[in-house]
Amino acid sequence: MSVDVAAMPSGHEPLSETHEQRALGFWLYLMGDAVIFGLLFMTYSIMVGNTAGGPSGKTLFSLNNAALETVLLLVSSTTFGFASLASKAGSRPAVLSWLLLTFVLGAGFIFLEIREFLGLISAGAGPDRSGFLSAFFTLVGTHGTHVSVGLIWILIMSGQVLFKGLSVPVVSRLFRLGLFWHFLDIAWVGIFSVVYLPGLL
Repeated sequence: MSVDVAAMPSGHEPLSETHEQRALGFWLYLMGDAVIFGLLFMTYSIMVGNTAGGPSGKTLFSLNNAALETVLLLVSSTTFGFASLASKAGSRPAVLSWLLLTFVLGAGFIFLEIREFLGLISAGAGPDRSGFLSAFFTLVGTHGTHVSVGLIWILIMSGQVLFKGLSVPVVSRLFRLGLFWHFLDIAWVGIFSVVYLPGLL
């Protein structure tokens, strides 16, 4: 485990304070992101009935696809949890393995979401078809964009773990990535509950 002492605060207390400050800053970012998703959820709730004579969620949505997406994201959150535990145990191979598995599950989620979007657009149910579909594509697409950013972040963190080891700064960044990934999991549970289940029922 290599640590760049010159780049880090001296002593354990300043280092702990730096980690806590960055964690607090990231929590503030997540709160801002939660506000954005809250506004998107509100917009969708208002626009869900504005189909402009076009198809509704009951016609368009696939419960099997949404359920599979949910399973992939929930399991990926679990595997990331194992990566976090492995980082605390100082096991670099385990961290890399769990991060790789998390990436595969997240990529599977994105694949299913893109396939759903392309299927809707090819069926003439694109975001320009109605207010309902505009709100749907915006909400779900925003979440998908966040997941894609998370996947890129996982690759970057995997490279840092591989080449820099489990230094204190790397573990600190991995902690913040975990917060981000679990937040996306919670946001998706909201989307599944507010968008897909009511739309199908």
